[in-house]
Amino acid sequence: MAGSSFVAHFITLSLLTISLHSPHALSRSLQENIPTYTLLDVSASFQKTCSVFSLKPPKWDEQKQTTSPLSSSSSLSLELRPRISLRRSSQHEEDYKSLIQSRLARDSERVKILLAKLDLAIWGISMEDLKPDPNSAESTQLGAEDLSTPVSSGTSQGSGEYFSRVGIGSPEKEFFMVVDTGSDLNWLQCEPCTDCYSQADPIFNPASSSTYSPLACDTPQCSSLQVSGCRDNTCLYQVSYGDGSYTVGDFVTETLSFQPSASIGKVAIGCGHDNNGLFVGAAGLLGLGGGQLSLPSQLKATSLSYCLVDRDSDKSSTLEFNSLQPNNSVVAPLIKNSKLDTFYYVGLTGMSVGGQMLSIPSSLFALGDAGSGGVIVDSGTAVTRLPTEAYNSLRDAFVRLTRDLPSTSGVAIFDTCYDFSSMTSVKVPTVSLHFAGGEALDLPANNYLVPVDSSRTFCFAFAPTTSSMSIIGNIQQQGVRVHFDLAKSQVSFSQNSC
Repeated sequence: MAGSSFVAHFITLSLLTISLHSPHALSRSLQENIPTYTLLDVSASFQKTCSVFSLKPPKWDEQKQTTSPLSSSSSLSLELRPRISLRRSSQHEEDYKSLIQSRLARDSERVKILLAKLDLAIWGISMEDLKPDPNSAESTQLGAEDLSTPVSSGTSQGSGEYFSRVGIGSPEKEFFMVVDTGSDLNWLQCEPCTDCYSQADPIFNPASSSTYSPLACDTPQCSSLQVSGCRDNTCLYQVSYGDGSYTVGDFVTETLSFQPSASIGKVAIGCGHDNNGLFVGAAGLLGLGGGQLSLPSQLKATSLSYCLVDRDSDKSSTLEFNSLQPNNSVVAPLIKNSKLDTFYYVGLTGMSVGGQMLSIPSSLFALGDAGSGGVIVDSGTAVTRLPTEAYNSLRDAFVRLTRDLPSTSGVAIFDTCYDFSSMTSVKVPTVSLHFAGGEALDLPANNYLVPVDSSRTFCFAFAPTTSSMSIIGNIQQQGVRVHFDLAKSQVSFSQNSC
Protein backbone atom coordinates (compact mmCIF):
# COMPACT_ATOMS: atom_id res chain seq x y z
CA MET A 1 0.00 0.00 0.00
CA ALA A 2 1.17 3.60 -0.61
CA GLY A 3 2.13 5.90 2.22
CA SER A 4 0.28 8.84 3.71
CA SER A 5 1.65 11.25 1.10
CA PHE A 6 -0.13 9.27 -1.63
CA VAL A 7 -3.35 9.22 0.40
CA ALA A 8 -3.25 12.99 0.74
CA HIS A 9 -2.55 13.33 -2.98
CA PHE A 10 -5.40 10.95 -3.82
CA ILE A 11 -7.86 12.87 -1.61
CA THR A 12 -6.85 16.12 -3.28
CA LEU A 13 -7.43 14.61 -6.69
CA SER A 14 -10.80 13.27 -5.67
CA LEU A 15 -12.01 16.84 -5.10
CA LEU A 16 -11.27 17.69 -8.71
CA THR A 17 -13.57 17.05 -11.64
CA ILE A 18 -12.75 13.54 -12.84
CA SER A 19 -12.80 12.81 -16.55
CA LEU A 20 -15.15 9.84 -16.84
CA HIS A 21 -14.53 7.72 -19.93
CA SER A 22 -17.05 5.65 -21.79
CA PRO A 23 -16.45 1.92 -21.34
CA HIS A 24 -15.94 1.78 -25.09
CA ALA A 25 -13.27 4.47 -25.37
CA LEU A 26 -10.26 3.19 -27.27
CA SER A 27 -7.57 5.84 -27.45
CA ARG A 28 -6.78 9.07 -25.76
CA SER A 29 -4.00 11.34 -24.56
CA LEU A 30 -2.83 10.80 -20.99
CA GLN A 31 -4.05 13.54 -18.67
CA GLU A 32 -1.15 14.59 -16.47
CA ASN A 33 -1.73 13.97 -12.75
CA ILE A 34 -5.47 13.31 -13.09
CA PRO A 35 -6.52 9.65 -12.87
CA THR A 36 -9.02 8.62 -15.53
CA TYR A 37 -11.85 6.23 -14.77
CA THR A 38 -14.47 4.17 -16.55
CA LEU A 39 -17.67 2.45 -15.46
CA LEU A 40 -18.18 -1.27 -14.91
CA ASP A 41 -21.80 -2.36 -15.26
CA VAL A 42 -21.90 -4.92 -12.46
CA SER A 43 -25.58 -5.76 -12.94
CA ALA A 44 -25.21 -6.53 -16.66
CA SER A 45 -22.21 -8.78 -16.07
CA PHE A 46 -23.98 -10.52 -13.21
CA GLN A 47 -27.04 -11.14 -15.38
CA LYS A 48 -24.86 -13.08 -17.84
CA THR A 49 -23.57 -15.33 -15.08
CA CYS A 50 -27.16 -16.07 -14.04
CA SER A 51 -28.34 -16.90 -17.56
CA VAL A 52 -25.37 -18.75 -19.02
CA PHE A 53 -26.71 -22.20 -18.16
CA SER A 54 -30.18 -21.48 -19.52
CA LEU A 55 -29.18 -20.21 -22.96
CA LYS A 56 -30.65 -22.22 -25.81
CA PRO A 57 -28.29 -23.68 -28.41
CA PRO A 58 -28.10 -21.38 -31.44
CA LYS A 59 -29.49 -22.41 -34.80
CA TRP A 60 -26.42 -21.93 -36.91
CA ASP A 61 -28.06 -22.51 -40.27
CA GLU A 62 -30.70 -19.86 -39.59
CA GLN A 63 -28.23 -17.27 -38.31
CA LYS A 64 -25.61 -17.30 -41.04
CA GLN A 65 -24.32 -13.88 -41.93
CA THR A 66 -24.02 -13.59 -45.67
CA THR A 67 -22.16 -10.30 -45.54
CA SER A 68 -20.15 -8.25 -43.09
CA PRO A 69 -19.95 -4.48 -42.76
CA LEU A 70 -16.18 -4.78 -43.04
CA SER A 71 -16.11 -7.03 -46.09
CA SER A 72 -14.79 -6.07 -49.49
CA SER A 73 -15.74 -7.79 -52.71
CA SER A 74 -12.78 -10.17 -52.40
CA SER A 75 -13.12 -10.96 -48.70
CA LEU A 76 -14.03 -14.32 -47.17
CA SER A 77 -16.16 -14.52 -44.06
CA LEU A 78 -17.05 -17.16 -41.45
CA GLU A 79 -19.41 -16.93 -38.51
CA LEU A 80 -17.58 -16.99 -35.19
CA ARG A 81 -19.10 -18.15 -31.87
CA PRO A 82 -17.85 -18.78 -28.33
CA ARG A 83 -17.18 -22.26 -26.98
CA ILE A 84 -20.36 -22.33 -24.91
CA SER A 85 -22.47 -22.22 -28.11
CA LEU A 86 -21.32 -25.73 -28.94
CA ARG A 87 -20.93 -27.10 -25.46
CA ARG A 88 -24.27 -26.36 -23.79
CA SER A 89 -25.77 -29.72 -24.61
CA SER A 90 -22.99 -31.41 -22.64
CA GLN A 91 -22.34 -28.82 -19.96
CA HIS A 92 -20.60 -30.47 -17.02
CA GLU A 93 -20.15 -27.56 -14.61
CA GLU A 94 -22.84 -27.17 -11.95
CA ASP A 95 -22.39 -23.45 -11.27
CA TYR A 96 -20.64 -20.40 -12.68
CA LYS A 97 -17.65 -20.64 -10.35
CA SER A 98 -17.03 -24.21 -11.49
CA LEU A 99 -17.27 -23.02 -15.11
CA ILE A 100 -14.68 -20.30 -14.47
CA GLN A 101 -12.33 -22.68 -12.68
CA SER A 102 -12.60 -25.12 -15.60
CA ARG A 103 -11.81 -22.33 -18.06
CA LEU A 104 -8.80 -21.15 -16.05
CA ALA A 105 -7.45 -24.69 -15.75
CA ARG A 106 -7.67 -25.13 -19.52
CA ASP A 107 -6.09 -21.74 -19.97
CA SER A 108 -3.09 -22.60 -17.81
CA GLU A 109 -2.53 -25.78 -19.82
CA ARG A 110 -2.67 -23.84 -23.07
CA VAL A 111 -0.11 -21.30 -21.86
CA LYS A 112 2.28 -24.16 -21.01
CA ILE A 113 1.95 -25.45 -24.58
CA LEU A 114 2.58 -22.03 -26.13
CA LEU A 115 5.69 -21.51 -24.01
CA ALA A 116 6.96 -25.02 -24.71
CA LYS A 117 6.58 -24.46 -28.45
CA LEU A 118 8.56 -21.23 -28.19
CA ASP A 119 11.28 -22.84 -26.07
CA LEU A 120 11.77 -25.63 -28.60
CA ALA A 121 12.08 -23.04 -31.38
CA ILE A 122 14.62 -20.98 -29.39
CA TRP A 123 16.67 -24.07 -28.58
CA GLY A 124 16.67 -24.96 -32.26
CA ILE A 125 15.02 -28.33 -31.73
CA SER A 126 13.17 -29.46 -34.83
CA MET A 127 10.12 -31.65 -34.49
CA GLU A 128 11.80 -33.93 -37.01
CA ASP A 129 14.58 -34.44 -34.45
CA LEU A 130 12.05 -35.85 -32.00
CA LYS A 131 10.50 -38.55 -34.17
CA PRO A 132 11.97 -42.07 -34.46
CA ASP A 133 14.82 -42.75 -36.85
CA PRO A 134 13.33 -44.77 -39.74
CA ASN A 135 16.68 -46.54 -40.19
CA SER A 136 17.02 -47.61 -36.57
CA ALA A 137 16.56 -51.20 -35.45
CA GLU A 138 13.41 -50.20 -33.62
CA SER A 139 11.80 -48.63 -36.68
CA THR A 140 12.64 -49.93 -40.13
CA GLN A 141 9.67 -48.16 -41.74
CA LEU A 142 8.05 -45.01 -40.42
CA GLY A 143 4.31 -45.35 -40.24
CA ALA A 144 1.41 -43.64 -38.50
CA GLU A 145 2.03 -45.58 -35.29
CA ASP A 146 5.62 -44.24 -35.15
CA LEU A 147 4.75 -40.55 -35.29
CA SER A 148 5.40 -39.24 -31.83
CA THR A 149 6.55 -35.98 -30.22
CA PRO A 150 6.00 -34.24 -26.87
CA VAL A 151 4.87 -30.96 -28.40
CA SER A 152 4.34 -30.06 -32.04
CA SER A 153 1.84 -27.26 -32.11
CA GLY A 154 0.88 -24.11 -30.32
CA THR A 155 -2.37 -25.03 -28.65
CA SER A 156 -4.06 -27.50 -26.40
CA GLN A 157 -7.35 -28.28 -28.11
CA GLY A 158 -9.10 -28.46 -24.77
CA SER A 159 -8.53 -24.72 -24.60
CA GLY A 160 -10.36 -23.89 -27.81
CA GLU A 161 -12.69 -21.05 -26.87
CA TYR A 162 -14.10 -19.96 -30.24
CA PHE A 163 -15.58 -21.96 -33.10
CA SER A 164 -16.69 -21.51 -36.66
CA ARG A 165 -18.78 -23.50 -39.10
CA VAL A 166 -16.80 -24.51 -42.18
CA GLY A 167 -17.78 -26.33 -45.34
CA ILE A 168 -15.38 -29.14 -46.28
CA GLY A 169 -15.32 -31.35 -49.38
CA SER A 170 -17.38 -31.61 -52.57
CA PRO A 171 -20.29 -31.70 -52.15
CA GLU A 172 -19.77 -29.44 -49.15
CA LYS A 173 -20.51 -30.72 -45.65
CA GLU A 174 -20.33 -28.33 -42.69
CA PHE A 175 -18.33 -28.93 -39.52
CA PHE A 176 -17.66 -27.15 -36.24
CA MET A 177 -13.98 -26.16 -36.15
CA VAL A 178 -11.91 -24.53 -33.40
CA VAL A 179 -10.24 -21.32 -34.65
CA ASP A 180 -6.81 -20.61 -33.21
CA THR A 181 -4.15 -17.98 -33.91
CA GLY A 182 -1.64 -19.99 -31.85
CA SER A 183 -1.25 -22.88 -34.30
CA ASP A 184 -0.81 -23.48 -38.01
CA LEU A 185 -1.99 -26.94 -39.02
CA ASN A 186 -5.60 -27.43 -40.16
CA TRP A 187 -7.14 -30.84 -39.43
CA LEU A 188 -10.40 -32.73 -38.82
CA GLN A 189 -11.47 -36.24 -37.85
CA CYS A 190 -11.94 -38.68 -40.73
CA GLU A 191 -13.35 -42.11 -41.41
CA PRO A 192 -12.27 -44.81 -40.99
CA CYS A 193 -11.60 -44.10 -37.31
CA THR A 194 -9.00 -46.11 -35.46
CA ASP A 195 -9.98 -43.96 -32.51
CA CYS A 196 -12.15 -40.83 -32.70
CA TYR A 197 -13.55 -38.69 -29.90
CA SER A 198 -17.20 -37.60 -29.84
CA GLN A 199 -18.09 -34.64 -32.04
CA ALA A 200 -21.31 -32.78 -32.82
CA ASP A 201 -21.28 -33.57 -36.56
CA PRO A 202 -20.94 -36.91 -38.36
CA ILE A 203 -17.31 -37.89 -38.97
CA PHE A 204 -16.03 -36.69 -42.36
CA ASN A 205 -15.94 -39.48 -44.94
CA PRO A 206 -13.23 -38.87 -47.57
CA ALA A 207 -14.96 -41.26 -49.97
CA SER A 208 -17.94 -38.89 -50.15
CA SER A 209 -15.86 -35.99 -51.53
CA SER A 210 -14.75 -35.71 -55.15
CA THR A 211 -12.04 -33.16 -54.24
CA TYR A 212 -10.28 -35.22 -51.56
CA SER A 213 -6.67 -35.81 -52.63
CA PRO A 214 -3.83 -37.37 -50.56
CA LEU A 215 -0.50 -35.53 -50.66
CA ALA A 216 2.62 -37.38 -51.79
CA CYS A 217 5.62 -37.53 -49.47
CA ASP A 218 7.80 -35.30 -51.67
CA THR A 219 5.35 -32.39 -51.84
CA PRO A 220 6.23 -28.98 -50.32
CA GLN A 221 3.24 -29.25 -47.99
CA CYS A 222 4.48 -32.54 -46.55
CA SER A 223 7.99 -31.13 -46.15
CA SER A 224 6.55 -28.20 -44.18
CA LEU A 225 5.09 -30.45 -41.47
CA GLN A 226 6.86 -30.41 -38.13
CA VAL A 227 6.34 -34.16 -37.78
CA SER A 228 5.70 -36.24 -40.90
CA GLY A 229 5.83 -39.82 -42.05
CA CYS A 230 5.36 -41.74 -45.27
CA ARG A 231 3.32 -44.82 -46.13
CA ASP A 232 2.91 -46.02 -49.70
CA ASN A 233 4.08 -42.56 -50.85
CA THR A 234 1.24 -40.95 -48.90
CA CYS A 235 2.15 -38.16 -46.48
CA LEU A 236 1.30 -38.77 -42.81
CA TYR A 237 1.07 -36.13 -40.09
CA GLN A 238 0.83 -35.98 -36.33
CA VAL A 239 0.07 -33.19 -33.89
CA SER A 240 0.39 -34.04 -30.20
CA TYR A 241 -0.15 -31.81 -27.21
CA GLY A 242 1.13 -31.52 -23.68
CA ASP A 243 -2.28 -32.38 -22.20
CA GLY A 244 -2.30 -35.80 -23.89
CA SER A 245 -4.44 -34.74 -26.86
CA TYR A 246 -3.29 -35.76 -30.32
CA THR A 247 -4.35 -36.30 -33.93
CA VAL A 248 -2.69 -38.64 -36.44
CA GLY A 249 -3.61 -39.39 -40.03
CA ASP A 250 -3.21 -38.61 -43.73
CA PHE A 251 -2.13 -35.20 -44.95
CA VAL A 252 -4.34 -34.26 -47.90
CA THR A 253 -5.80 -31.39 -49.87
CA GLU A 254 -9.50 -30.53 -49.82
CA THR A 255 -11.93 -27.81 -50.77
CA LEU A 256 -13.03 -25.42 -48.00
CA SER A 257 -16.18 -23.32 -48.32
CA PHE A 258 -16.84 -19.89 -46.82
CA GLN A 259 -19.72 -17.43 -46.66
CA PRO A 260 -21.56 -16.44 -48.70
CA SER A 261 -20.62 -18.87 -51.46
CA ALA A 262 -16.85 -18.82 -51.88
CA SER A 263 -14.90 -22.08 -52.11
CA ILE A 264 -11.12 -22.51 -51.99
CA GLY A 265 -9.64 -25.67 -53.48
CA LYS A 266 -6.53 -27.66 -52.62
CA VAL A 267 -6.15 -26.50 -49.02
CA ALA A 268 -3.69 -28.73 -47.14
CA ILE A 269 -5.46 -30.29 -44.17
CA GLY A 270 -4.91 -33.23 -41.85
CA CYS A 271 -7.41 -36.08 -42.12
CA GLY A 272 -7.16 -37.64 -38.67
CA HIS A 273 -7.95 -41.33 -38.19
CA ASP A 274 -6.56 -41.59 -34.65
CA ASN A 275 -7.55 -38.68 -32.41
CA ASN A 276 -7.96 -38.14 -28.71
CA GLY A 277 -8.62 -35.19 -26.40
CA LEU A 278 -11.09 -32.74 -24.95
CA PHE A 279 -12.21 -31.07 -28.15
CA VAL A 280 -15.69 -30.02 -26.99
CA GLY A 281 -17.54 -31.57 -29.90
CA ALA A 282 -15.61 -29.82 -32.66
CA ALA A 283 -14.55 -31.82 -35.71
CA GLY A 284 -11.07 -30.30 -35.76
CA LEU A 285 -9.12 -27.06 -35.94
CA LEU A 286 -8.40 -24.15 -38.28
CA GLY A 287 -4.85 -22.91 -37.73
CA LEU A 288 -4.75 -19.13 -38.10
CA GLY A 289 -1.09 -18.61 -37.20
CA GLY A 290 1.62 -17.17 -39.40
CA GLY A 291 3.28 -20.42 -40.50
CA GLN A 292 3.38 -21.82 -44.04
CA LEU A 293 0.58 -24.34 -43.47
CA SER A 294 -1.82 -21.99 -41.69
CA LEU A 295 -5.10 -21.10 -43.36
CA PRO A 296 -4.19 -17.40 -43.94
CA SER A 297 -0.89 -18.44 -45.54
CA GLN A 298 -2.51 -21.02 -47.81
CA LEU A 299 -5.21 -18.53 -48.84
CA LYS A 300 -2.46 -15.96 -49.49
CA ALA A 301 -4.61 -13.62 -47.43
CA THR A 302 -3.56 -9.99 -47.15
CA SER A 303 -5.36 -9.69 -43.82
CA LEU A 304 -6.94 -11.69 -41.03
CA SER A 305 -9.69 -10.14 -38.92
CA TYR A 306 -11.89 -11.34 -36.07
CA CYS A 307 -14.04 -10.04 -33.26
CA LEU A 308 -14.52 -12.20 -30.15
CA VAL A 309 -17.93 -11.82 -28.54
CA ASP A 310 -18.34 -12.32 -24.80
CA ARG A 311 -17.68 -15.98 -23.98
CA ASP A 312 -20.94 -16.13 -21.99
CA SER A 313 -22.95 -14.74 -24.90
CA ASP A 314 -25.18 -16.45 -27.45
CA LYS A 315 -24.23 -13.83 -30.03
CA SER A 316 -21.87 -14.30 -32.94
CA SER A 317 -19.41 -12.26 -34.96
CA THR A 318 -17.22 -12.94 -37.98
CA LEU A 319 -13.81 -14.28 -38.88
CA GLU A 320 -12.67 -12.60 -42.10
CA PHE A 321 -9.88 -12.80 -44.64
CA ASN A 322 -8.94 -9.94 -46.99
CA SER A 323 -11.32 -7.47 -45.33
CA LEU A 324 -10.65 -3.76 -44.91
CA GLN A 325 -9.19 -2.23 -41.77
CA PRO A 326 -11.97 -0.51 -39.75
CA ASN A 327 -11.93 3.23 -39.37
CA ASN A 328 -10.87 4.84 -36.09
CA SER A 329 -8.58 1.95 -35.20
CA VAL A 330 -5.69 1.89 -32.77
CA VAL A 331 -2.76 0.69 -34.88
CA ALA A 332 0.39 -1.09 -33.72
CA PRO A 333 3.27 -2.78 -35.56
CA LEU A 334 3.44 -6.55 -36.03
CA ILE A 335 6.89 -7.93 -35.29
CA LYS A 336 8.46 -11.06 -36.77
CA ASN A 337 10.18 -13.64 -34.60
CA SER A 338 12.96 -15.20 -36.68
CA LYS A 339 12.77 -18.36 -34.56
CA LEU A 340 9.03 -18.96 -34.82
CA ASP A 341 6.61 -17.72 -37.47
CA THR A 342 3.39 -19.01 -35.88
CA PHE A 343 2.75 -16.31 -33.26
CA TYR A 344 1.60 -12.73 -33.93
CA TYR A 345 3.92 -10.40 -32.00
CA VAL A 346 2.80 -6.83 -31.34
CA GLY A 347 4.93 -3.81 -30.48
CA LEU A 348 3.75 -3.14 -26.90
CA THR A 349 5.89 -0.54 -25.14
CA GLY A 350 4.08 0.10 -21.85
CA MET A 351 0.88 0.22 -19.82
CA SER A 352 -1.00 2.80 -17.79
CA VAL A 353 -3.60 2.68 -15.03
CA GLY A 354 -5.90 5.60 -14.36
CA GLY A 355 -4.00 7.70 -16.88
CA GLN A 356 -0.68 7.18 -15.12
CA MET A 357 2.12 5.43 -16.99
CA LEU A 358 3.59 2.50 -15.11
CA SER A 359 7.30 2.26 -14.38
CA ILE A 360 7.76 -0.87 -16.48
CA PRO A 361 11.03 -1.07 -18.45
CA SER A 362 10.15 -1.35 -22.15
CA SER A 363 12.75 -4.13 -22.35
CA LEU A 364 10.29 -6.41 -20.54
CA PHE A 365 8.07 -6.33 -23.64
CA ALA A 366 10.83 -6.38 -26.27
CA LEU A 367 11.41 -9.34 -28.57
CA GLY A 368 15.01 -10.48 -28.19
CA ASP A 369 17.34 -11.42 -31.03
CA ALA A 370 17.36 -15.01 -29.79
CA GLY A 371 13.55 -15.20 -30.05
CA SER A 372 12.71 -14.82 -26.36
CA GLY A 373 10.47 -12.16 -24.85
CA GLY A 374 8.00 -10.14 -26.89
CA VAL A 375 4.22 -9.88 -26.70
CA ILE A 376 1.84 -12.04 -28.73
CA VAL A 377 -1.87 -11.53 -29.49
CA ASP A 378 -3.59 -14.91 -29.08
CA SER A 379 -7.23 -15.84 -29.64
CA GLY A 380 -7.08 -19.06 -27.63
CA THR A 381 -5.50 -17.82 -24.39
CA ALA A 382 -8.12 -16.29 -22.11
CA VAL A 383 -6.17 -14.33 -19.48
CA THR A 384 -3.42 -11.88 -20.41
CA ARG A 385 -0.06 -13.04 -19.02
CA LEU A 386 2.69 -10.58 -18.15
CA PRO A 387 6.22 -11.12 -16.79
CA THR A 388 6.02 -11.02 -12.99
CA GLU A 389 7.70 -7.62 -12.67
CA ALA A 390 5.30 -6.05 -15.17
CA TYR A 391 2.27 -7.76 -13.63
CA ASN A 392 3.16 -6.63 -10.11
CA SER A 393 3.50 -3.04 -11.28
CA LEU A 394 0.11 -3.19 -13.05
CA ARG A 395 -1.70 -4.88 -10.15
CA ASP A 396 -0.22 -2.61 -7.48
CA ALA A 397 -1.20 0.52 -9.40
CA PHE A 398 -4.75 -0.80 -9.85
CA VAL A 399 -5.03 -1.69 -6.15
CA ARG A 400 -3.84 1.78 -5.12
CA LEU A 401 -6.61 3.41 -7.14
CA THR A 402 -9.32 1.00 -5.94
CA ARG A 403 -8.58 1.10 -2.21
CA ASP A 404 -12.13 2.32 -1.59
CA LEU A 405 -13.64 -0.82 -3.18
CA PRO A 406 -14.38 -3.92 -1.05
CA SER A 407 -11.72 -6.55 -1.71
CA THR A 408 -12.05 -10.29 -1.21
CA SER A 409 -9.87 -13.39 -1.47
CA GLY A 410 -8.34 -14.48 -4.77
CA VAL A 411 -9.74 -17.16 -7.07
CA ALA A 412 -7.51 -19.66 -8.94
CA ILE A 413 -4.85 -17.68 -10.86
CA PHE A 414 -6.45 -14.33 -9.91
CA ASP A 415 -4.94 -12.72 -6.82
CA THR A 416 -6.89 -9.42 -6.91
CA CYS A 417 -10.65 -9.73 -6.47
CA TYR A 418 -13.56 -7.55 -5.27
CA ASP A 419 -16.94 -8.07 -3.67
CA PHE A 420 -19.49 -6.10 -5.72
CA SER A 421 -22.54 -7.83 -4.20
CA SER A 422 -24.04 -4.53 -3.05
CA MET A 423 -23.30 -2.56 -6.22
CA THR A 424 -25.05 -2.14 -9.57
CA SER A 425 -22.16 -0.25 -11.19
CA VAL A 426 -18.75 0.85 -10.06
CA LYS A 427 -16.16 3.40 -11.16
CA VAL A 428 -12.76 1.84 -11.80
CA PRO A 429 -9.46 3.19 -13.15
CA THR A 430 -8.89 2.80 -16.88
CA VAL A 431 -6.30 0.22 -17.94
CA SER A 432 -4.51 1.02 -21.19
CA LEU A 433 -2.03 -0.68 -23.49
CA HIS A 434 0.55 1.57 -25.18
CA PHE A 435 2.12 0.62 -28.49
CA ALA A 436 5.15 1.55 -30.54
CA GLY A 437 4.12 4.51 -32.67
CA GLY A 438 2.43 6.28 -29.77
CA GLU A 439 -1.14 4.98 -29.93
CA ALA A 440 -2.95 3.59 -26.88
CA LEU A 441 -5.80 1.15 -26.39
CA ASP A 442 -8.11 1.90 -23.44
CA LEU A 443 -9.72 -1.36 -22.39
CA PRO A 444 -13.43 -1.47 -21.49
CA ALA A 445 -13.87 -2.24 -17.79
CA ASN A 446 -15.43 -5.65 -18.44
CA ASN A 447 -12.27 -6.59 -20.37
CA TYR A 448 -10.23 -6.61 -17.17
CA LEU A 449 -12.73 -7.05 -14.33
CA VAL A 450 -14.63 -10.30 -14.81
CA PRO A 451 -17.22 -12.16 -12.68
CA VAL A 452 -15.99 -15.44 -11.23
CA ASP A 453 -19.11 -16.66 -9.41
CA SER A 454 -22.81 -15.96 -9.01
CA SER A 455 -22.24 -13.80 -5.91
CA ARG A 456 -20.86 -10.78 -7.78
CA THR A 457 -17.22 -11.50 -7.06
CA PHE A 458 -15.12 -9.84 -9.76
CA CYS A 459 -11.40 -10.39 -10.35
CA PHE A 460 -8.67 -8.44 -12.10
CA ALA A 461 -8.18 -10.55 -15.23
CA PHE A 462 -4.41 -10.50 -15.62
CA ALA A 463 -1.88 -13.03 -14.35
CA PRO A 464 1.90 -13.23 -13.92
CA THR A 465 4.21 -15.57 -15.80
CA THR A 466 7.81 -16.55 -15.17
CA SER A 467 8.34 -16.57 -18.93
CA SER A 468 9.76 -13.54 -20.71
CA MET A 469 6.97 -13.76 -23.33
CA SER A 470 3.73 -11.87 -22.67
CA ILE A 471 0.35 -12.93 -24.07
CA ILE A 472 -2.60 -10.62 -24.75
CA GLY A 473 -5.54 -12.95 -24.16
CA ASN A 474 -9.11 -13.06 -25.42
CA ILE A 475 -10.71 -11.52 -22.31
CA GLN A 476 -8.86 -8.32 -23.14
CA GLN A 477 -9.85 -8.68 -26.82
CA GLN A 478 -13.60 -9.26 -26.31
CA GLY A 479 -15.81 -6.86 -28.23
CA VAL A 480 -12.85 -5.40 -30.12
CA ARG A 481 -12.21 -6.25 -33.76
CA VAL A 482 -8.61 -7.34 -34.15
CA HIS A 483 -7.36 -6.83 -37.70
CA PHE A 484 -3.99 -8.24 -38.76
CA ASP A 485 -2.79 -6.47 -41.88
CA LEU A 486 -0.37 -9.13 -43.08
CA ALA A 487 0.76 -7.08 -46.06
CA LYS A 488 1.69 -3.99 -44.02
CA SER A 489 2.77 -5.87 -40.84
CA GLN A 490 0.30 -4.01 -38.65
CA VAL A 491 -2.38 -4.99 -36.18
CA SER A 492 -5.31 -2.72 -35.41
CA PHE A 493 -7.91 -2.72 -32.66
CA SER A 494 -11.35 -1.22 -33.23
CA GLN A 495 -14.41 -1.01 -30.99
CA ASN A 496 -17.98 -1.34 -32.32
CA SER A 497 -16.85 -3.19 -35.45
CA CYS A 498 -18.10 -6.68 -34.62
